[in-house]
Amino acid sequence: MSQDISSQLEQTSAEFHYQALTPDLILDAIEDRGIYPETGLLALNSYENRVYQFRCDRGQRYVVKFYRPQRWTNEQIQEEHDYATELLAAEVPIAAPIKIDGQSLFDYQGYRFALFPSIGGRSFEVDNLEQLEATGRFIGRIHQFAAQKPFQYREALTPELLGQTSIDWLKQSGHVPQGIELAYFTIVEQLYSKVKEQWHSSFPCIRLHGDLHPGNILWTPDGPSFVDLDDAKTGPAIQDIWMMLTGDRAQKLMQLEVLLEGYEEFSEFDTRQLALIEPLRALRMLNYNAWLSRRWDDPAFPMHFPWFAEDKYWEQQILAFKEQLAILDEPVLSLVPY
Repeated sequence: MSQDISSQLEQTSAEFHYQALTPDLILDAIEDRGIYPETGLLALNSYENRVYQFRCDRGQRYVVKFYRPQRWTNEQIQEEHDYATELLAAEVPIAAPIKIDGQSLFDYQGYRFALFPSIGGRSFEVDNLEQLEATGRFIGRIHQFAAQKPFQYREALTPELLGQTSIDWLKQSGHVPQGIELAYFTIVEQLYSKVKEQWHSSFPCIRLHGDLHPGNILWTPDGPSFVDLDDAKTGPAIQDIWMMLTGDRAQKLMQLEVLLEGYEEFSEFDTRQLALIEPLRALRMLNYNAWLSRRWDDPAFPMHFPWFAEDKYWEQQILAFKEQLAILDEPVLSLVPY
């Protein structure tokens, strides 16, 4: 067992998983900042952190986010906050943390947390071409701003970060069923090797949202609003675009064309980055397996993802990785006809 992975496993086993984050403690933490909830706490859909919505005694709606201990440093969280605040000042509709006495990151009894305005809206529809073009326009604005300077503390998106570390973790975790370990790791290592072959490191890297799937976009009467910069990273621009593409090849091409039509009103897009779409998808699949494994000691995970402990899940993953390996050999998605 490598020293790094061994240390991570020991740290994860000892990690504090919100047991002491009771409703009373949450309310006390919020009130410690001079905000007094009038309603109860509505838990929002978040497993990595603990996130709640409430209304205060002045009628304003807030979201409070308690960060998972030991995941990010204070500097990394503050850099995320500063980035969101700068984007909001540049008239990008994004959920930026609220500052109280000049601070946006707070600590209460060992828990770090932040407060955000609650943004109303409905689900973003990727098959709505008007919404898609407007969203592309704002992503272009975000990237135009993002390219002005780099992150100092946030991670860089690389195959090693999402792929190799995931494989190393899973090999030591004991979560892959013994009878299918050989088949599982054979296919994931083949997949990772193919990703490394196809990865282009020559593209400019910019500050990214990092996890810009449709669930992190809300549609309001004024257009899209963006939430959750928790996974902000440095990397190629395509990372903030490819998760919008769904359906068969023809549908993806249409969605891509519409997205980039809006995007390029503000930022030029290097279409050579389209070659990274399927490698990025493969890395996300690998990282998802490792994420569930890393968090399995958190009681919320066995409750919400019980199938992770079943052989059937891992057998399905082997099939999914085989399919993705075959996709990596298909022609790259391109707006230029072959």
